[in-house]
Amino acid sequence: MTVDTTRALIETYFAAFNAGDTDKMASLVTEDLAHDVNQGERREGREAFRAFNAHMTRCYREELSQMVIFVAEGGARAAAEFIVSGTYLVTDEGLPEAKGQTYRLPAGSFFEIRDGQIARITTYYNLTDWSAQVVG
Repeated sequence: MTVDTTRALIETYFAAFNAGDTDKMASLVTEDLAHDVNQGERREGREAFRAFNAHMTRCYREELSQMVIFVAEGGARAAAEFIVSGTYLVTDEGLPEAKGQTYRLPAGSFFEIRDGQIARITTYYNLTDWSAQVVG
């Protein structure tokens, strides 16, 4: 991978996210993807990633903006910082009740790239901030 091809891969991934195209997102990850979500357990494999995306699509409608992508020399790793603007649609287990609340918060993702696909995604955001926005 080169810096440019990795940047294009990450841009494609986030464009698919914003378009709600979870099938496209899944096509960009390895079969053995390691997916670490904020304050959650690691999900392993493309099918677990698909299941996670289906759950998220049911509970949340989100759009990412103000995207800044960083790519390491050689293209094997990347990171992105962005703003998540969303609507909480359906109550997610263990979280406050959903009533269509909107939220906006900074977040970031880290990526490992292997053989032209995303092999690891680790995403972070401030859950306390999110909770305060949907409760208050």
